[in-house]
Amino acid sequence: MAVALRLSLVPEERYEPLATAMATSTSAVHRSVGRLRQARVCRPGSRTVLREALLEFLRHGVRYAFPPLLGTDRQGIPTAGGHAAMAGLIDGDASVRLVWPMDGGAANGRSLIPLFAAATRVAERDPRLHGLLAATDLLRVGSSPQCDRALAWMDAQLTGSA
Repeated sequence: MAVALRLSLVPEERYEPLATAMATSTSAVHRSVGRLRQARVCRPGSRTVLREALLEFLRHGVRYAFPPLLGTDRQGIPTAGGHAAMAGLIDGDASVRLVWPMDGGAANGRSLIPLFAAATRVAERDPRLHGLLAATDLLRVGSSPQCDRALAWMDAQLTGSA
C-alpha cells in the first residue's frame, strides 16, 4: 500500500528512486509493484496506479489485509487520528490517536505497528506520504464515518497530485 501511495504522489519510471524514497531495497519495491499489478491497482506492465482501484481497496480491503496491531503507550510519530491532518476527521475520539513507535518521536500515545518497517524514516522525509499513511491507518482503526472522511481526504490529496 505504501508503494502505491508513493507512486500516486510521485510517478517513478525506475525502481531505484522509488526504493530510496521508501527506504527499502529495489527488489522489495519491484515485488510490491508486481503485487499491485496482480491486484489490478497498477496498470498492467507499468507503475501507473489506478486511483479508483486504489481507493476501492483502501476503503474495503486495507483493514482486512493489514489488520491493526496495537501495543502499549509509547513515544513515536503520530498516525491515524494523532496526525494533524486527521485530527479534524475523528470528532475528538482519542482512541484513534496513535503513534508508530520510535525512540525520540514527537508524540506519545498508544502504539500501532506501521504498514512497513521504514514508515517512520519515510514519514520524516515525506510529509505528504506521511499524511496518506496516517489516513490509511485511520481506515484500519476508525469508525465508518471516520473512514468515509479519511477516504475523501485521501481522494482529494491524490487528485491534487495527479
